[in-house]
Amino acid sequence: MHRDTIFQYETMVPDTINILSGILAEMGDISRFDDVKEIQKLSGLGLVACSSGKHKGETKISHRGRKRLRYWLFQAAKSAVSHADEFKQLHEYYTTRSNNPLKKMQSVIAVACKLIRIFYMILTKGADYDGRKMLNDIVRPEIQPAA
Repeated sequence: MHRDTIFQYETMVPDTINILSGILAEMGDISRFDDVKEIQKLSGLGLVACSSGKHKGETKISHRGRKRLRYWLFQAAKSAVSHADEFKQLHEYYTTRSNNPLKKMQSVIAVACKLIRIFYMILTKGADYDGRKMLNDIVRPEIQPAA
């Protein structure tokens, strides 16, 4: 891994070396994954619906996967939300949006899934991390003025 790539992670997550080494050790070789959803499923952060027949239950994470990978992703998400401005804004948006606001823990898990997608793009495509681009990629409904 290049020094420039590690510097990109340091701008996102403090204590980068420990967290990143834990994530990469649990994930293994990134080239064996065809899609980001495979890594999400490996970590046990895939969403499952708890429903039976006509009963519609809550949607939760599956917890089927590598517990330590889920732990390291959660640590990275907590660190990113508390220290990186763009992830603070993302967490605030998820918890305060008017349509379907998330609870704090749900928001942290959503940020962890966002980090998986960012790590995947940086490692496979060699793209540079840009916090402003990440925030602009989020589709937010426009506030319409009252008539």
